[in-house]
Amino acid sequence: MNAPLLWYFADPMCSWCWGFAPTIETLRETYRQRLKIALVLGGLRSDSIPQSHAQREEILHHWREVHARSGQPFRFEGAMPAGFVYDSEPPCRAVLTAGSLDAELTFPMYRTIQSAFYAEGRDVTRPDILADLAADLGLDRSAFMRAFDSDELRVRVKAHFSHARQAGVRGFPTLILQQGDKLHLVSHGWQPLAQIRSRLETQLDGAG
Repeated sequence: MNAPLLWYFADPMCSWCWGFAPTIETLRETYRQRLKIALVLGGLRSDSIPQSHAQREEILHHWREVHARSGQPFRFEGAMPAGFVYDSEPPCRAVLTAGSLDAELTFPMYRTIQSAFYAEGRDVTRPDILADLAADLGLDRSAFMRAFDSDELRVRVKAHFSHARQAGVRGFPTLILQQGDKLHLVSHGWQPLAQIRSRLETQLDGAG
């Protein structure tokens, strides 16, 4: 029987996913011998025009709530400056690009983009910034840019977005456990690690 598969639906520009980052890393370490964890990029936002002041203030309100509940670091001053277009397609595609060049770098690239955006205030919608982050992980910058700009990766990231919609995921982060052909919702939205582990253990124990 194949090992259980934990689908992690998330987006690098989702603030609650940033708040969830320590939890998913703990789960990956704790359960690496018992199940596989697969990242599905959700495509949180695809704005094409700069956000308004009101939109920025609303997002910063969510950031403060995430910071208060999770303790994750945020750089509030200067975040999302005037003219910023909130489009999570480029960073999602960058995660898949890194993974296409080195499968072991999928989660590290995802975490690096999160940290750059939230903790460092960098504009991770820009391809040059994403290429710098990939190079920091040891990838060849030119190879990354070629793959990032390819039709293959554009199609692949759209497939991830479709997967999330077809799975009925309406918010991030979401964890769904697959055991054979059965799917079990583990968590939706940010939740404490202990609560998630309790639910996961119950579902894994019930698999037998």
